[in-house]
Amino acid sequence: MRIHIATDHAGLEFSEDLQQHLTSQGHEVVDHGPTSYDPLDDYPSFCINAALAVARDQAAGVECLGVVFGGSGNGEQIAANKVTGIRAALVWNESTALLARQHNDANVISIGARQHTVDEAKHFIDVFIAEPFSGEERHARRIAQLAEYEQTGLIAGHTIGA
Repeated sequence: MRIHIATDHAGLEFSEDLQQHLTSQGHEVVDHGPTSYDPLDDYPSFCINAALAVARDQAAGVECLGVVFGGSGNGEQIAANKVTGIRAALVWNESTALLARQHNDANVISIGARQHTVDEAKHFIDVFIAEPFSGEERHARRIAQLAEYEQTGLIAGHTIGA
């Protein structure tokens, strides 16, 4: 599987370890930066570029997911979620990694590098990658509603903006 990865200065050391871990498992890793430490760097462009690549690859039928991380993972998740077609989930334990895939068909995982050890992050990512979307009707319906809103600003049969 292709894994698009991005971080900020807070996650740079994580990035190197995680890339080696994912490559050793046979994944193709595409690094969207940064490539060097800058304590004043700005994560949005790195994370948005990773998310754009995930959206492009998935639209082309390429099996892929994304991994973004920073100090807390919150900003990185927000940045990734600005990209049409991306469902980025902030993950902080095994259960949230499983549910992000099972229920939300998340295609990007976000982790706080200052909140977890590298080994914990590796475990969350491994769980996330291995877990398929359940395909249950209620979850598929909800994801379709999110996509509809993303495209039109509306959800058929529901009041939006009242």
